[in-house]
Amino acid sequence: MSPLLWTYFATVILLSIFGAHRLLLVVTYLRYRRRALPLPAPLTDDLCPRVLLQLPVYNERLVIERLLRHAVALDWPRDRLRIQVLDDSTDDTTGRCSRIVAEAKSAGLDIELVRRTERTDFKAGALRHGLTLDTNAPSGRSEFVAIFDADFMPAPDFLRRTLPPLVADDTLGMLQARWGHVNRNSNVLTQLQAILLDGHFVLEHGARFRGGHFFNFNGTAGVWRRQAIDDAGGWSGDTITEDLDLSYRAQLAGWKFCYLQALAVPAELPHDARAFKSQQHRWAKGSIQTAMKLLPSILRSKLSLRTRLEAFFHLGGNLAYPLMVILLAVLPLTLTLRVQDDLFLNLALDLPVFIFATLSLMVFYAVAERESAPSAWRGRIALIPLVLGLGAALTFNNARAVAEAVVGHRSPFVRTPKAGELSSEVSTYRLPLGFQAILETLAGFYYLGAAVYAVTRHLWLPLPFLVLFGAAFLLLGVGSITNPSVRTSGRTQAASSELPA
Repeated sequence: MSPLLWTYFATVILLSIFGAHRLLLVVTYLRYRRRALPLPAPLTDDLCPRVLLQLPVYNERLVIERLLRHAVALDWPRDRLRIQVLDDSTDDTTGRCSRIVAEAKSAGLDIELVRRTERTDFKAGALRHGLTLDTNAPSGRSEFVAIFDADFMPAPDFLRRTLPPLVADDTLGMLQARWGHVNRNSNVLTQLQAILLDGHFVLEHGARFRGGHFFNFNGTAGVWRRQAIDDAGGWSGDTITEDLDLSYRAQLAGWKFCYLQALAVPAELPHDARAFKSQQHRWAKGSIQTAMKLLPSILRSKLSLRTRLEAFFHLGGNLAYPLMVILLAVLPLTLTLRVQDDLFLNLALDLPVFIFATLSLMVFYAVAERESAPSAWRGRIALIPLVLGLGAALTFNNARAVAEAVVGHRSPFVRTPKAGELSSEVSTYRLPLGFQAILETLAGFYYLGAAVYAVTRHLWLPLPFLVLFGAAFLLLGVGSITNPSVRTSGRTQAASSELPA
């Protein structure tokens, strides 16, 4: 067998391990269905503890007013709620939110606009600074801390629905709610992103919580017990996924986490290719940084073998992307080794990709959509092949992130631009282009050229993969170059806050 085929099969075998893990998550999720947390009854006033609501903000002029409207509308006793707008902005975001903060304060709400002289440690530094101010407040520090990013829109009863498990069980250190998607149907890219995130928030979080394994706070739409933050050593800025880092440190310190899948908090998906890739790059790089920081301690710990292995796949899952670089490079080249009438050889080349790298993911996302949208999932599963193509097209973006983490390349926290309700101003926070978009576009043409070659050779089995990957690379590459801000309207859609258990 040629070196090309050896490389191809070795890569597929390694990637199949990650695919098998996705199927294991599906099995775990379904096996422990009864462990799902139902939507709690709202907490009554007499049981409401003191809560600090932190709103970390950096240049969010398009969404800041919407965020503050939802924050001040939260249904919670005013003498037990403190709101911090942790504003590190360098544009007119501060001016836009200061009016609402002043109005809320004059109405009797304990709310403060917090500005720092230096943006040390980015979001982690802002949250840490806010906790220091809360500790030194005359009325004393808060027992619980809720956090929302600027594009989230919590319902008025969010705190009353999320605090009951934390109040009832003093071993719980954090509760995470599910993310909803208000602009899911804005364009093809947002539809595909929504399915990707549904897989994370339904099957990954759901399976890990139900299976008794570690999972993470997602940086927003969750509530922490203040003591858990302190016991874990507080917020740290030495990774760009400070939420993932703190989550694992808190669980290593003995705190349990809870996932409330039945409650979704509406949020906004990145509206264009550059914003989407920037977000994915940050998540991929930060997860590998956290893995390098914490995995040695996790693997040496006395945690169960299953929990340690799950932590490895969780924190190290993005290691699959360097393997994908190899697979995507050699897959079209294998066309030259195919013989039109040799069905056995062609099946040997195509079935491993289909079964291990494709079928497992199709099952994963199909189950996630069925669980998240029982009445709408059938209409969404037709998009799953495109989701897989999009995941493949992220290969260069996320492999670069992994490489940067491994070599220790430090980079600033890059916020993901949000469009909000002001569609005419979306370009305000447009990200730079970069060479990667050219590479993705060339990869798209590379795959479409391979598809044409396959047609001329009557090689039909690999054709769907070639066309799908080519179209996905062009979606990201050309989309990044043109960077269209496609929206159905200037209004966000309503999002359901509940999910059937």
